[in-house]
Amino acid sequence: MKIIYEPEDVCSRLMEIEVEDGVIQSVAIRGGCDGNTKGVAKLLEGMRAEDAIEKMKGIRCGRKMTSCPDQLAVALGKYVNSNA
Repeated sequence: MKIIYEPEDVCSRLMEIEVEDGVIQSVAIRGGCDGNTKGVAKLLEGMRAEDAIEKMKGIRCGRKMTSCPDQLAVALGKYVNSNA
């Protein structure tokens, strides 16, 4: 299943996440800090969506109440809740 998510209150503009049987297959993030988003994307490949949410949920970027990883957790949370 492909998840397309427009994050809120962060530098990135679009997140595309491919999930199969609850496991993240690929992540592409448009905008944001290029090296950091590519690194996060690679680390998530092969990880269960629930585990990724647990690790990234609540991470903040500076004084912002959210971050790109936190927004990825939000997107994955919507996927998990819709497939529960």
